[in-house]
Amino acid sequence: MSDLTCKLLILGAGPGGYICGIRAGQLGIDAIVVDEQKPGGTCLNVGCIPSKALIHAAEEFHKATQFAGASTLGISVANPTIDLAQTVSWKDGIVSRLNAGVAGLLKKAGTRLITGRATFLDGKTVKVTTDDSAVEIRAETVVIATGSSPVELPFLPFDHRSGGKVISSSEALALTEVPERLAIVGAGYIGLEIGIAFAKLGAKVAIVEAEGHILPQYDTALTRPVLKTLHALGVEVHVNTKAKGLGAQGLEIETGDGTVQDLPADKILVTVGRRPNSDSANIAGLGLATDGPFLRVNDRCQTSMTGVHAIGDVTGEPMLAHRAMAQGEMVAEIVAGQPRRWDKRCIPAVCFTDPEIVTCGLSPEEARATGAEITTGQFPFTANGRAMSMEAEEGFVRVVARKADGLVLGLQAVGTGVSELSAAFAVAIEMGARIEDIGGVIHAHPTQSEGLQEAALAAMGHALHI
Repeated sequence: MSDLTCKLLILGAGPGGYICGIRAGQLGIDAIVVDEQKPGGTCLNVGCIPSKALIHAAEEFHKATQFAGASTLGISVANPTIDLAQTVSWKDGIVSRLNAGVAGLLKKAGTRLITGRATFLDGKTVKVTTDDSAVEIRAETVVIATGSSPVELPFLPFDHRSGGKVISSSEALALTEVPERLAIVGAGYIGLEIGIAFAKLGAKVAIVEAEGHILPQYDTALTRPVLKTLHALGVEVHVNTKAKGLGAQGLEIETGDGTVQDLPADKILVTVGRRPNSDSANIAGLGLATDGPFLRVNDRCQTSMTGVHAIGDVTGEPMLAHRAMAQGEMVAEIVAGQPRRWDKRCIPAVCFTDPEIVTCGLSPEEARATGAEITTGQFPFTANGRAMSMEAEEGFVRVVARKADGLVLGLQAVGTGVSELSAAFAVAIEMGARIEDIGGVIHAHPTQSEGLQEAALAAMGHALHI
């Protein structure tokens, strides 16, 4: 066994870990990043990037199938088909390019990347094992960035006992054939993003949700257009319904009135949430303080042990790559001696369903819960010229502001391509904008972004195009 020392050791090369490593290298910190998988973590390898690639391919195929019939655009095609194996190969190519890109950025920054399984020996020492060797690394500061994993239901395990029938999101994104019938347990953003994609690829999709409506984290105004798309695609939506286990034909479910039925399915995708990887690498042996399954951290991402930080999914919600990235950058700068702390006003969240949903800051209900008197403004895409020209009139932009002074507390939108509004939303809230500021900014015409300005004007009582 060989020995290494460094100033900063980072466990996990996901979005939080590799960003921490890159920033540390830029600051001249001697850093090592360790991961047993290819760099990029869940986001790059089996999450954000591959799912968006599949969603894009499914959307393009769906468009082609729409043009096979009567098209108002005057476009026609004949008998479109898709080779999902080739689609997955294309998706894997994107992932490989990004894997190499992350490794290259770490190397450029002067940060070492070691592939292997890490195990804590103490709070400053980690043993890293590979297939044929082991190395012991001692560091002044350690960052735990071990991410999260899909939650497994005990009665629907991700193993071969089901003959490969029960799958996680990772396995769903690697399917080389479109299942004829796909049942999805969980109507959160992962289940709906993948479910809509496979419905567009030709699968007969059924979604089972224990709560009373899809995407329980959003209000029904935002989810209604998504539900409309599900119905248009022929997706069965079973709310107030529990998954019970494998049935003779597929998935056994129990509806709200107690009726048990067997939902036919060739594959069963379980997407009921994610759990932090706080039980790996002998992290438990450090005895760190926790909040439930998550590692407890302060506003500098410090754990209860001096010199041990934690970032990303392992520290709790929201489990979003961009939150982990921001934490990783911050911790590297703290290690470099900079006076940093977590003072973000908002973390934007995007649901890549059809249509997309983007939220930033407080919803109307959350704003009212703070005791603030609020005003809201909403602008529909049915009144937006760009949306009309894109056949994307479904959805709206909504602004939530403090009534006393117009301070923007939250922004939400649902519609085609609205994920790109997330930057404008976050900038407005982080910069402390008021609705007068947004209403007074010249927005380019014709764009969907005009909906943001119009929503602000609506909150002020004088929207111009509705």
